Amino acid sequence: MTSGPLALVGGGEWRDGCRDLDTELLATSGAKEVVVVPAAAAFEHPDKVGLRAGEYFESLGVKCRVLPVLHRAEADDGRIAESVRRAKFVYLCDGSPLHLRSVLKDSALWDALLAAYHGGAALAASGAGATLVGDPMVDPRGGAYTVGLGLVPNLAVFPYHGTAADHMRERSIDLLPAAAKLVGIDEETALVRDPDGGWRVAGAGVVSLYEGRSTRQFASGTKVDVLG
Repeated sequence: MTSGPLALVGGGEWRDGCRDLDTELLATSGAKEVVVVPAAAAFEHPDKVGLRAGEYFESLGVKCRVLPVLHRAEADDGRIAESVRRAKFVYLCDGSPLHLRSVLKDSALWDALLAAYHGGAALAASGAGATLVGDPMVDPRGGAYTVGLGLVPNLAVFPYHGTAADHMRERSIDLLPAAAKLVGIDEETALVRDPDGGWRVAGAGVVSLYEGRSTRQFASGTKVDVLG
């Protein structure tokens, strides 16, 4: 079974810095429609999120379908889950990672999303979504760690890395579990895992990799071989 491409975006999705990447993901997946999961933005005007996503993807020449999923009940709706299982490109938007976890963990929707991804669909996750799909997960309440959904084990994501408060970043570095790596991803920037398993950086900024007190930076267009 071949997984599709995975894009972990550091926030600032659906802006100019991400256009080349999203165009590439569309081409790789063959998608004519992008399915957007707005649950992380449930308390942050999800209607506006949907409109912005629609305008952006229409500008790329494809349709956008925003799922009516803001709470757990919708994530366990079999009809919604089945529509995701058939999707070729799924996008988890930014917002609250803790709310998104409560919606997706052990849900029919999460199982369907994994089935689509492992079947070759592209999966993009920005900000809260990117934080959640790894494990451990950076806790936005203070920079410590909690449990993520583990699609990418032993990888923690720190979004908005270039503009984050220094004390939050330092706390996440100090408390990083020994077995895990921490990646700080700038806005409009993505850490991408291609179907062959290789990792690279795309977008407008850089990705910073932390292992203990060791730090390396990777510019857009470069491979991140140390993630393997």
